[in-house]
Amino acid sequence: MYLKRLSLINFKNIARVEIDMGEGINCFTGDNGAGKTNIVDGIYLLSVGKSALGMTDGQCVRHGENFYVADGEYCSDDGGREQIVCSFMRGSGKTLKRNGKLYERLADHVGLVPAVIVAPSDTVLISDAADERRRYINAFVSQFDRAYLEALIRYNAVLAERNRFLKTSCDESMLEVYDAQLITHGEVIHKRRQGVVERLQPVVSRYYAELSGGGEQVQLTYRSELNDMPFAEVLQRSREKDIVNQFTTSGLHRDDVVFTIDGMPLRKFGSQGQQKSFLIALKLAQYSVISEMRGERPILLLDDVCDKLDEQRVQRLMRLVSGERFGQIVITDCNEPRLRSLLEGAGCPFRLFAVENGGVAI
Repeated sequence: MYLKRLSLINFKNIARVEIDMGEGINCFTGDNGAGKTNIVDGIYLLSVGKSALGMTDGQCVRHGENFYVADGEYCSDDGGREQIVCSFMRGSGKTLKRNGKLYERLADHVGLVPAVIVAPSDTVLISDAADERRRYINAFVSQFDRAYLEALIRYNAVLAERNRFLKTSCDESMLEVYDAQLITHGEVIHKRRQGVVERLQPVVSRYYAELSGGGEQVQLTYRSELNDMPFAEVLQRSREKDIVNQFTTSGLHRDDVVFTIDGMPLRKFGSQGQQKSFLIALKLAQYSVISEMRGERPILLLDDVCDKLDEQRVQRLMRLVSGERFGQIVITDCNEPRLRSLLEGAGCPFRLFAVENGGVAI
């Protein structure tokens, strides 16, 4: 899958741009604050229906305006074509259209035009709480597994109802009803998460070795209460605690993925370069899994990818992504001569765009 043409209107600091994209490597360079990341975020928005930076739709509207429009024309690996338009207007909300037809649910679009993003904000996956890692796994698996996405939506809805019920009642017969639904959807989620982490592990290790030149061993491990006992038993054991605390204290919503380097927590014992290399390896492994599961290469978005990486690791990355495993790539960097030199040194054909004050020029 590749993005043939991108149009953005009133998106963040961008008044209006139309960009004809290349099928291979597309580079956007410019000063900090020029709008490079906003272009990447606009592409991500068209893939998943929301900002990669956690911004609300209202925050994505250009200052002084009351709407934004993102419009993308895509070509799939088998020659098919898609047009995706995402728009938002203050007071009216957001709409998402595929080939002119409005989606009834935004969730129905997830996975159609898969994208994988590597961004400075990825550090939250290492430094922040488990909910960031769960959110990452959920978004990742949802791009190729519709059953997982549906189970997740239903699980979260039942969990919210159960928590509301616990605030007003301790009727255990009603809790049994909620628990049966949580178990049905939760077992699907647990099985998929467990499988995808097991599938990611060797691929992450391989990519990390390619980026770092060998040496350290990295690992990711899925941590869940359901690894040790059936979900029904987990809920039964925590029921009294749930009633006292008035919320659901155990379940899939407490899962985590643990990252280690040479057997030690990556957050504490990994340098900035090692952590950045791990995150890139994780995202490249995600790319590989989606490609295999979908039979379609995602768009790879590398935002400010040179940050916190030494020149050798950046060179290895450029050589790696220029191979046949990857399709369309979007790279941003504030240093145009450095990026040009790296890509030319890796023998990568590329298209270069200059970004300034929300405008783009070739």
